[in-house]
Amino acid sequence: MSRFWTGERTPLPTDTDLQAEEEAFQMKNGVTQTLYSYWDDLRGIRPAPNRSEIDPGSIRALLGDTFILEVTDAQTARYRLAGTRLCSAHCRELKGRNFLRGWGEKDREAMSSLLAAITEDAAAAVVGIAGHTEHEHQLHMEMLLLPLNVPGEGRIRILGSCTPMERPYWLGLHPIMKQSVTSLRLVWPDERPYFMNRTEGQTTGVNPILPRFTAEAMSMPAGAMAPMPQGAERRVGHLTVYEGGKS
Repeated sequence: MSRFWTGERTPLPTDTDLQAEEEAFQMKNGVTQTLYSYWDDLRGIRPAPNRSEIDPGSIRALLGDTFILEVTDAQTARYRLAGTRLCSAHCRELKGRNFLRGWGEKDREAMSSLLAAITEDAAAAVVGIAGHTEHEHQLHMEMLLLPLNVPGEGRIRILGSCTPMERPYWLGLHPIMKQSVTSLRLVWPDERPYFMNRTEGQTTGVNPILPRFTAEAMSMPAGAMAPMPQGAERRVGHLTVYEGGKS
């Protein structure tokens, strides 16, 4: 993690400081962590596993919080499947509904661009979500979005999970009517965007280190980073993602 001279002498970071910074990048929910590990093991050295390789029996305990999306265009990503706990939180069946409904304009734009990064560049994403009810209740959730390959069609399917960070008494009684993004980060499973591998003529690569992902924060203060080489940055909606390495 780079630190820059600001003209004042600052104390060196302690082990506790570094641990806190590292934890800020981690997936916080057990469902998120387990589903990511299952997907990552399944894909091996490929950008994404095939849809047909997903075995519901292997993730039986997670199914209530998981879903599969089919992306048809920039404005449409329909639920092909949605778990019972997820549908219960919304108090309605989600199958067939457009995933991009129920977001504010800027969040919808960011989510649409995020889905493109997942299907086109084999990114994964971890999104902090706030669900809002008509009674002004708020539910904090962690969402994971992972690309799935359909042979002959490409990565048009997305495997996901959306799990509450807590379960308030009203969950399942008052439907979530709209959602907003509280945090958003892309995860490059092989430490670099897949579009950069294509640019350099590389299509696959063995995962080099553990853990097998790095998470790049998408919103950064001005001047916090040194200039990046051309091609290392990528726009996602109204945000900019920078290629990273080990953090």
